[in-house]
Amino acid sequence: MKIFNKSKEEPYWDNEIAPVKTWLKINFKEIFIFRDLIYLFVKRDFVVFYKQTILGPLWYIIQPVFNTLVFAFVFGTIANIPTDGIPPFLFYLSGTVVWGYFANSFSQTSQVFVTNKEIFGKVYFPRITVPISIVATSMIQFFIQFLIFLALFFYYKYQGLEIFITYKTLFLPVILLQIALLSVGFGMVISAITAKYRDLVQALGFLVQIWMYLTPVVYPLSEVPDAYRFLITLNPMTAPVEFFRGSFLGVSSISSFEILLSWIVTVILFVIGLILFVRVEKTFMDTV
Repeated sequence: MKIFNKSKEEPYWDNEIAPVKTWLKINFKEIFIFRDLIYLFVKRDFVVFYKQTILGPLWYIIQPVFNTLVFAFVFGTIANIPTDGIPPFLFYLSGTVVWGYFANSFSQTSQVFVTNKEIFGKVYFPRITVPISIVATSMIQFFIQFLIFLALFFYYKYQGLEIFITYKTLFLPVILLQIALLSVGFGMVISAITAKYRDLVQALGFLVQIWMYLTPVVYPLSEVPDAYRFLITLNPMTAPVEFFRGSFLGVSSISSFEILLSWIVTVILFVIGLILFVRVEKTFMDTV
């Protein structure tokens, strides 16, 4: 907008849009201004998920329950993998709920530029609002599935199983924060690559599946041989899954050092993801 100075009749600009010149610059004030847009994105994603489906939002419940049944049959019954004394269904559901939050956020964030290229090319708004909305939508899904986990938890407790909620449950927001930072950070790394190389989109599902098996979702960390434990704990999703189980089921062999290591890797990936995201968002329309 151009405004004239009455004294000198010289035009000046009261609002200027300029390219980002730094490696990492996040305008938190601008994100706050566009908070209503984040809400609209969350509402859109939530509605689109079950629109024109017969079961609707019940899919948020059916998916983790079905996956848990498959895991309990394959890994619990056939492979006979120990679950540290926890009923297999409860053990696998705890891992599935946490992993589902990460996998959903990561998968969608990894395709931000590809799936939103039409709206990105028509109007300006902070592109970072889209990954934020994805995490918020996935968190709604997590809490719906978390209620199913709690219902099963109290059922087994009523049946006499010696499980109890510890003070560690107070750190649940910290667990969710770490998963959000990790899924958004590494997701933005992948999205920056997929903006130019679409092959990675085809391999994304395979990557998520392999990552899950490298995370103690279907097996406890205590069953990992000592020779491979460091590699498994270097995986930043190992600590959130194990800490969640330790908080509610009392079975976890994760150490404080391994949790700290997980946070270090998470923060590094998050910073790298932001740097690449900021750089790519300026030119991605030329390649997407």
